[in-house]
Amino acid sequence: MLGLELHLGLAQSGVVLATALVAALISGAIGYGFSTLLVPVALLYLAPRVLNPGLVLAEIALNLLGLWLNRRMLPRVFRRVLPMMLASIPGIVLGVWVLKVARADWLRFGTYIVLLPLVLLQAAGLRRPMRAGSPTELPLGFGIGVLYSTTTISGPPLALLFSNQGLAQDEFRASLALFRVVESVATAIAYLGLGLYSSESLSVACLILPCIVLGVPLGRLLIGALDAELFRRLCMALDAWLISFGLSRLMLAERVAIARFSYVPLVAVVLLDAIILYRFLRARRLSAVSPATGTHAQ
Repeated sequence: MLGLELHLGLAQSGVVLATALVAALISGAIGYGFSTLLVPVALLYLAPRVLNPGLVLAEIALNLLGLWLNRRMLPRVFRRVLPMMLASIPGIVLGVWVLKVARADWLRFGTYIVLLPLVLLQAAGLRRPMRAGSPTELPLGFGIGVLYSTTTISGPPLALLFSNQGLAQDEFRASLALFRVVESVATAIAYLGLGLYSSESLSVACLILPCIVLGVPLGRLLIGALDAELFRRLCMALDAWLISFGLSRLMLAERVAIARFSYVPLVAVVLLDAIILYRFLRARRLSAVSPATGTHAQ
């Protein structure tokens, strides 16, 4: 862990560790969200070229665990996911090259800007049915490959895609796990080929891996006692707050905006999430009441 100590103090390591554990619990519960929650926090302390390679190594273990837990559904989803997985490979190659040549501050800024609308769409519960084999799947697979290899994040767009295909919960989890095993292994190989690994990034993997091993099984047990859809929406709202906070902090540090306006993204996202959650809870309350009798539906 000595390499990581050059970048993180004890308190900062504790923040990253705690966030990784919470992210693993949420990922175990809803099937995705690990990187989406961890990366906005970790980027406050670590450059993408240090964080991403270590996180991808840890995520290989996370994705393999998810694949094992959902292995019975793999024969049913393999053909559906295969074209997108193949399309993601050239996107991964392009994304790794961008990670190698781009400036760290622009990578941070781009990560926040791309991620925030995707998470807000998840929080809003966007539903737009898409049939399997749609011609849009190949460009989406390519784009997700670019996104993952530059940010280690692909959960929100994958979740939007698979949920809109009408998959059952177990099929949804299996599709996510299968796609992410392929993308994480391919990205790790590409990182290795371009010499992006360092002692610091390996230390990141060692720091995060125990959180995955402990948190994912506990999260899978936890979801059985919770309202799954409400929990998912609350997790995405929390994620949007973290991303907007990271964006505000980056704007302040880089002097992208006058200091007093730097936290406008955070305030705007909190207000928007409050509206989204209010409308969701109101719609659920109304749907639980019989329109004809005004009594609760049985």
